[in-house]
Amino acid sequence: MIRSASHSNPPFLPLLVTGIAGVAGYNAFHYFRSLYPGQVLGLRRADNWRMSGTGIVACDGTDRDQLKRLFDEHGFNAVLNAEGSCKLKSCELDPAMARRVNVESVSTMLDVIGSSDVRLVHLSIDLVFSGIRDGNYVEDDPMDPVTVYGQTMAEAEAVILQRKPDACILRISLPMGISFNGHAGAIDWIQHRFRQSKPATLFFDEVRTPTYTDCMNPLFASLLSDRSSGIFHAGGPRRLSLYQIAQIVNRVGGYDPKHLCGCLRHQWGPIPPRAGNVSMNSDKLANTLGYAPFDPWPLHDEWVPDSPDWHWNRTGSEKGSPELLSRILYRNPRSTVARPSHGPHADE
Repeated sequence: MIRSASHSNPPFLPLLVTGIAGVAGYNAFHYFRSLYPGQVLGLRRADNWRMSGTGIVACDGTDRDQLKRLFDEHGFNAVLNAEGSCKLKSCELDPAMARRVNVESVSTMLDVIGSSDVRLVHLSIDLVFSGIRDGNYVEDDPMDPVTVYGQTMAEAEAVILQRKPDACILRISLPMGISFNGHAGAIDWIQHRFRQSKPATLFFDEVRTPTYTDCMNPLFASLLSDRSSGIFHAGGPRRLSLYQIAQIVNRVGGYDPKHLCGCLRHQWGPIPPRAGNVSMNSDKLANTLGYAPFDPWPLHDEWVPDSPDWHWNRTGSEKGSPELLSRILYRNPRSTVARPSHGPHADE
């Protein structure tokens, strides 16, 4: 479901969006900047020199002094915290880095916010769960992450709940939208392999609840404007395995089906560990909002696999192509909001 943010000046401005090199943060930054030019600032890490543009500041999440200067200068009323390192293998091999980016940056932000009434909406992840059960996780289910990434994200949640209980924590799944460099998103990696005529191996038994960023952005606006607090699941209504997601990318993009391979998690290897069915039940969020915020990804049922060989079937009313993929997978076909293009510069 697409809902547009009001064009009147909402109470969350000026707004700081962190982690704008990630898919969720990148799309949110552009969404809010298009609606409220001059009132939205985006943070990217200092070493990410390729990302530049109007309203973008290089600042590491643990740089307390620079964060304090930015808050003093801009007087932020709200923060959408999308910072985090989601690279599973990198986090496993460098737990100190994972904790610095995923946990210490949260503590630093809370130090800077202090006792003020700055609205904080923090993005967590479905991988705080192991997926050893048959999915449908609710907010009160015990966390049992199997990766360093999931462990550090769970730790960050605990820090926020203890230090800023009026904050809103959203556990998201796979955000489906473009990335600034064409490589950071779930669709990006799969499509890149197919485009290069290289094999892509995905798991039959890792299940997620992906969401269009076109649906996430107005949700962020709603939650930044109110005072809903605590943890909310923000997964889409359609549950898909990583293999099924790759099937969709393969067929919608018109790529050679022979390049898609599938396997079970235990057949892949020990590093990084993989979660199982971490699909989330997001009824609490819908009940709080009074409406269901997410359309299914993909929107139309005709593009949903019904067998392991579904992607080999190229009959139908519309043939696959990269253009079709861009139109219906990176973007919700119901959306009329302008979105950014791939590229290292935010203004491209």
